Amino acid sequence: MSTSNKKDIVRGKRYTPEEKSKVVSYVTDYNAKNGRGGQSSAAAKFGISQLTISAWLKNAGLSGRAGKAGGKGSMQGKLSTMLSLGQEIDALERELNAKRTKFEALKASL
Repeated sequence: MSTSNKKDIVRGKRYTPEEKSKVVSYVTDYNAKNGRGGQSSAAAKFGISQLTISAWLKNAGLSGRAGKAGGKGSMQGKLSTMLSLGQEIDALERELNAKRTKFEALKASL
């Protein structure tokens, strides 16, 4: 019988919707370019298990293996992915606007 302390217990990492979206996008982009292998590549690149990535793809409404749209994913998974992408787009637009403002200020100072 083994005894273990609470501090010896390993807990899984929690991922933000943005991190999940980034990995799912990577898989779909990779598969679009190469036909397949996105899950394996993403697992190696991001250090995440293929099982976890497969679950994210399924929740996003994409087939686990091919990562193509129109899989059996739930409506909730698809809406969640859309929400994540929308939030990511908003953040990128804010960043772009800040850079445009800085660019215009520098341009005006010339």
